[in-house]
Amino acid sequence: MRCPACRSTVVRERPERTAQGYRRFRCLACKKQFNERSGGLLNRTQYPSDVVALVVLWRLRYKLSLRDLTEIFQARGFVFSYEAVRDWEAKLTPALAQELRRRRKGKVGRSWYVDETYIPVRGGWKYLYRAIDRDGVLVDVMLSERRDLAAARSFFRLAKAVTGLTPDRVTTDGLDAYPRAIRAVLGKHVRHRTSRYLNNRIEQDHRGIKSRCRPMLGFKSTVSAKRYCQSHGRVGPGNLAPGTGSSGAVARPRLPQNTVCGFPALCSSGVDSQYCESLQCLVGQPQLWSRQ
Repeated sequence: MRCPACRSTVVRERPERTAQGYRRFRCLACKKQFNERSGGLLNRTQYPSDVVALVVLWRLRYKLSLRDLTEIFQARGFVFSYEAVRDWEAKLTPALAQELRRRRKGKVGRSWYVDETYIPVRGGWKYLYRAIDRDGVLVDVMLSERRDLAAARSFFRLAKAVTGLTPDRVTTDGLDAYPRAIRAVLGKHVRHRTSRYLNNRIEQDHRGIKSRCRPMLGFKSTVSAKRYCQSHGRVGPGNLAPGTGSSGAVARPRLPQNTVCGFPALCSSGVDSQYCESLQCLVGQPQLWSRQ
């Protein structure tokens, strides 16, 4: 355990615990006290980290509104308002999506399927550029106000920087901006296929994000729309375990038989270990306790 203030490893565990049951420590170097969640995004949250993480996961992965989540967890003994769910989503999802993006760099295929769709934002329409590989693993997502050459170039530059590789083949629809954007950003050696039928893979993949817009009655701001679309793409079904694809099974994290993860609700839901490991980096070291 490191001190979040001075990064010293010379710490001593205190006998008492926090109200949520997290261990407390005292740094012998700077004399400051801290707990297992200190320095994380959920340090001062009055609910356990695994509960907050499960709320955010269900918000991104299933067709649930803010009030639906409050009713579901109220039946389980956790009482909070829908504004708390909104605050947790705004606080946790950007950093979580960025951490998952970093962990999956270089792990996507070299055959990309690219397409754009539209989503309602503040009474208007915004274009959402999305790309997946042949296994259904998400490459990248970008929200744009326009559907033109500049937006296509920006999306390919972003996808290339995020994945750290250049695809061998790109399949798109008949939009005129794609051929020029591919030649300018990815290079002339990249094979470009234009087919309405071959691009059905990404067309069907749009249903995930579009079906989740209906319970929310659209987005109220561009910032919230961008945050939700990026996070949903990283945490959505088939995107937590690289290589499994949208039709593959998501592998469960494997832990020693005599221990239980600090995020038990997530592990029991079959969430990939990348999600739990990313949460450790963001909200602090999870608890491990012996199974009685």
